Amino acid sequence: DLNDACSNIEWMLDDISSYANGYVVGISRDSWHKRRSTSGRQAPLRKKRKFELGRQPAMTKLGGKRIHSVRTRGGNYKYRALRLETGNYAWASESISRKSRILDVVYNASNNELVRTKTLVKNCVVQIDATPFRQWYESHYNTPIVRKKGKQQQAAEATEEVKRSKRVEKKFEARKRFAKIASSLEEQFITGRIYACVSSRPGQCGRCDGYILEGKELEFYLKKIRSKKTK
Repeated sequence: DLNDACSNIEWMLDDISSYANGYVVGISRDSWHKRRSTSGRQAPLRKKRKFELGRQPAMTKLGGKRIHSVRTRGGNYKYRALRLETGNYAWASESISRKSRILDVVYNASNNELVRTKTLVKNCVVQIDATPFRQWYESHYNTPIVRKKGKQQQAAEATEEVKRSKRVEKKFEARKRFAKIASSLEEQFITGRIYACVSSRPGQCGRCDGYILEGKELEFYLKKIRSKKTK
């Protein structure tokens, strides 16, 4: 089309003018093209360098695992996650970590658009499957976490009796002293979804790992999520 041809010509002219001014078109992470703190402009002392380059953001989405490797400076590699659906999440108060499925992205401090598009980035708040952590808790403390039960499940648990030695029973009794969960976290276990924060960089290392939110941090993010829903 004529419109496409005109747009291509404009793009080529912009490219030529940028070269004429001493710049090469591309994403750059340098600081000399910015203004000084006093608002004065800085004269470019050199052309762009390899160590100053930037790349397109990964914009990792929820979905089946898909990771691309990117060769970087020095022969090193970055692992660009395009889609992820699982990650390792730590339960700090219990000193354990389990692989869990990521269910949803619920909050991002930088941009609400990243929540709408379910984009996984560092420090975003996600909801993960509570099942691996519930199973560990119940086997470690021999105490069930309160959860929604059907009639069949209640009948099965009532009839189930496991024979244990006195030594093992004594061990479980000693553990039960520390088997306390915060009410806010217990409510999440009932729903089967836990709030967690992503601490890795999916676009750099190809993983979406993090930790379960607890205490003051959980209260802070719950307020943010509720205030966003009321708007």
